[in-house]
Amino acid sequence: MSLSIFDLFKIGIGPSSSHTVGPMLAAGRFIDQLNADQLETSQPKNKTSLSAISRVKIELFGSLALTGKGHATDTAVLLGLLGEQPDQIDTQQVDSLVDQIRHQNTLNLAGEHPIHFDESRDLIFHFQDTLPEHPNGMRFSAFDQAGMICLQEIYYSVGGGFVLSNDEIKAKPKLSTGSELGGISAEHRPYPFQSGSALLAQGQTSGKSISEIMLLNEAALWSIQGTNMPQEQIKAKLLHIWQVMDDCVRRGCKATGILPGGLNIKRRAPELYRELTEKPENALKDQLTVMDWINLFAMAVNEENAAGGRVVTAPTNGAAGVIPAVLSYYVRFLPHANEDGIVQFLSTASAIGMLYKENASISAAEVGCQGEIGVACSMAAGALCAVMGGSNEQIENAAEIGMEHNLGLTCDPIAGLVQVPCIERNTMGAVKAINAARLAIRGDGYHHVSLDSVIETMRQTGLDMQDKYKETSRGGLAVNVVNC
Repeated sequence: MSLSIFDLFKIGIGPSSSHTVGPMLAAGRFIDQLNADQLETSQPKNKTSLSAISRVKIELFGSLALTGKGHATDTAVLLGLLGEQPDQIDTQQVDSLVDQIRHQNTLNLAGEHPIHFDESRDLIFHFQDTLPEHPNGMRFSAFDQAGMICLQEIYYSVGGGFVLSNDEIKAKPKLSTGSELGGISAEHRPYPFQSGSALLAQGQTSGKSISEIMLLNEAALWSIQGTNMPQEQIKAKLLHIWQVMDDCVRRGCKATGILPGGLNIKRRAPELYRELTEKPENALKDQLTVMDWINLFAMAVNEENAAGGRVVTAPTNGAAGVIPAVLSYYVRFLPHANEDGIVQFLSTASAIGMLYKENASISAAEVGCQGEIGVACSMAAGALCAVMGGSNEQIENAAEIGMEHNLGLTCDPIAGLVQVPCIERNTMGAVKAINAARLAIRGDGYHHVSLDSVIETMRQTGLDMQDKYKETSRGGLAVNVVNC
């Protein structure tokens, strides 16, 4: 695998990894290229590349156009052009930064070079057009004072905050061949694997758990890139990821009000939290009260995500509540939970997520919500099984169960917002993951359908799925429920 654990778990901003985090990063890449390139412009040669620019135009295609408003894609690209980063931006300042651009018709490129910006002219939603390589395409163009194009780049947001340029995505096999990303050769890892069966074989040969394999591979990846990252430092980074997740849960349990976007969806997590904490004796009457807590954890995260708060892609923003909910269940309800278990959980989950990313997709615009909630459920199921003492074979079984019963799940957000059915869908994914782990831990690890088979089935199902069910808001609940 050529991916890092921290490619799967990115700290970002809501409401979408593919429609918010990805476009913000793409805009940042464009600004970086403007700064780096020696551009052929009509401006004097002694001017820097960025200062030669008098206009920038952004065009959004496919799913980015169709659900871009609801997913705050327009806001994201503006923030990226300002030089803001998803993992660093103050989420409380987003509205004021964007309002300033819109009220003054001025965009301060990279925070240092102001240009005139007419949003109606310079930020275009192509609702009828899709770029050829992926449904989430965008084109950035920079012009000099004479109106000549200085730089034009196409980027694709391919899910989970991953961004590829036009050249990068063309150099990789398409979804129809089962892989998107390349990079560092798998042979440079001490325990390379490209499939679930290869991962199990590595475990059988080495006697190591999936978590141990992932941590050793991660250390090797950082070393190849020229950074010494001891396992203790990797573990510390994973614990930081958990802390961000847990902080998100806690914020979501307290924040009240109506979610933005026009559907007037009320935050439900605070009221549920109050009921659970004010009447803890109810847990003695109803043994399924723990399920209410799991629902709460997932709902809190995804309400924060819908409000544009700080979340961790896991592996996407739309599915960001599943893994934190299941990990919160482990931390708060299972005996002997500890920091080593948190590290084991996240590293195991990342191995499963990488298999989907490399061999299918985690983009709802490409394969429907089975690629988001389904993948998150599969990751969480395998990870929970691991910290419950499951063998590698039982972990693989749990991950397979988690996806098998999400196959065909469509992405049909009402009004293009990551709210209905997305928030409740995270609660269902979390509960389903826990059940999958419990089913697997009761077995011996041997089962009829392999994880590789279910990943391939998910990929094929995504190819067959009609585009109206792939994050376009043109089918399903998005057209059968009145947006008011």
